[in-house]
Amino acid sequence: MKIRSCVGITKPSLLLVHSELPALTFHKTKLTWTSTLRFPSNYERTSGSVTRFHCSVAGRTGASTSVSSSSSKSNTVHLSRKQVKPSSLYSRPSLSNMKKERIANRAKVYEFLRVLGIIPDELDGLELPVTVEVMQERIDFLHKLGLTIEDINNYPLVLGCSVKKNMIPVLDYLGKLGVRKSTFTEFLRRYPQVLHASVVVDLAPVVKYLQGLDIKPNDIPRVLEKYPEVLGFKLEGTMSTSVAYLVGIGVSRREVGGVLTKYPEILGMRVGRVIKPFVEYLEGLGIPRLAIARLIEKRPHILGFGLEERVKPNVASLLEFNVRKASLPSIVAQYPEIIGIDLKLKLLGQRSLIQSIIDLEPEDFGTVVEKMPQIVSLSNTSMVKHADFLKGCGFSLQQVRSMVVECPQILALNLDIMKLSFDYFQMEMQRPLDDLVAFPAFFTYGLESTIKPRDKIVAKKGFKCSLSWLLNCSDEKFKERLNYDTIEMEEMETMPSFDMNSLMEPRSDESDSDYEEDGDDEYA
Repeated sequence: MKIRSCVGITKPSLLLVHSELPALTFHKTKLTWTSTLRFPSNYERTSGSVTRFHCSVAGRTGASTSVSSSSSKSNTVHLSRKQVKPSSLYSRPSLSNMKKERIANRAKVYEFLRVLGIIPDELDGLELPVTVEVMQERIDFLHKLGLTIEDINNYPLVLGCSVKKNMIPVLDYLGKLGVRKSTFTEFLRRYPQVLHASVVVDLAPVVKYLQGLDIKPNDIPRVLEKYPEVLGFKLEGTMSTSVAYLVGIGVSRREVGGVLTKYPEILGMRVGRVIKPFVEYLEGLGIPRLAIARLIEKRPHILGFGLEERVKPNVASLLEFNVRKASLPSIVAQYPEIIGIDLKLKLLGQRSLIQSIIDLEPEDFGTVVEKMPQIVSLSNTSMVKHADFLKGCGFSLQQVRSMVVECPQILALNLDIMKLSFDYFQMEMQRPLDDLVAFPAFFTYGLESTIKPRDKIVAKKGFKCSLSWLLNCSDEKFKERLNYDTIEMEEMETMPSFDMNSLMEPRSDESDSDYEEDGDDEYA
């Protein structure tokens, strides 16, 4: 089949032509006079539909007819691609640019910290806020908690804790437990790692474990305030072994809660390195293991006395100041604090003072310590006042010295009560002062509960006895003595002394399990 076509150019006509398809314009569409390209009528039949379009470029208008519709589409797509660049549709920064941006932001944060005085050297590798503003928020929050720049430098990793995700949930949980807000500052100074903890995973299980050790819920806050580090311990690690060892040496199971409440630091002590060597050393001094258990129940803080740093040097100091080795068990059992204080300086000071007020011999000072080890912590003013009182009662310096060596407690008793007892002795009993020199422990007995009732009974029966025979016995023993035909000399001369067996008697009170602070100022 032959295809014949011809193109003719006609003269311009006044015919207005509209495009059959939307016109593609580069500026604005306008009505124009156009020239029309005409094709022979047989062209349409042989080549398909004829598409006519016109466009205006730079003010010039032309009309054209495309032979193929596919050719028109191709041109249209081609023009569109030229108009829109691919980069304008979607753009993404490269990984290297992102890394550079992170480094730049971190450098700004580091510089901000250095200006505040915080050393950021340990923060490398730690996820930090990307902006200075967020870091400022964290530091301001820590300041509100009472932490200083020095505190932050002591543990700079705290800057990696989010205020909303870490700090506030942890502090809210501690507050709900009953930890006082006034203790938060010291709490965080001692254990800032708590801010990294998860309440559900880390903190709540420890609190539940402590309650399982018979620590009362009301005492949990005080335990945490005293020893916040406990929140970081493993449940089946040091905590369980230390408690098991104490029960094994004789600490009553029902007393464990009270012991841990008074001194929760036990939970962090290694049995093999701390507790066991301490117990064995006291056993070596002559203190029975059960007596040690009773001492721990009453004063558990003695386990915190450093064995090598404090305990052994103090024992050596006691021997140096004329304390007999055989008396060491009694001294420690009566006053366990004596092996934990800075003892040598106290011994030097107290011996010097007593020598100055009653002319005490160095050898006698050891005897005084054996009978009343608390003398090492007795205030100077108290000793001077008591010595002056005895001298004012008419005792000579030599008699006062003898009385102190025999019963050093007379330097620590309530002075007003001593005056009442002396007035009764002088006015009602009408005994010579030598009786008090022989038995100065008279001042240690209750006037209304013991001295007066027994003195009246003896006077009624017409007995003549020493103060020791009258007072140095229990009420049951005193009743027995009243039935004696004669007064035995050995009973007259016995003096009160510490009985180690009394320490090992079963506990009958239940109150020691309750939280209470033991006062150590009884001899202040």
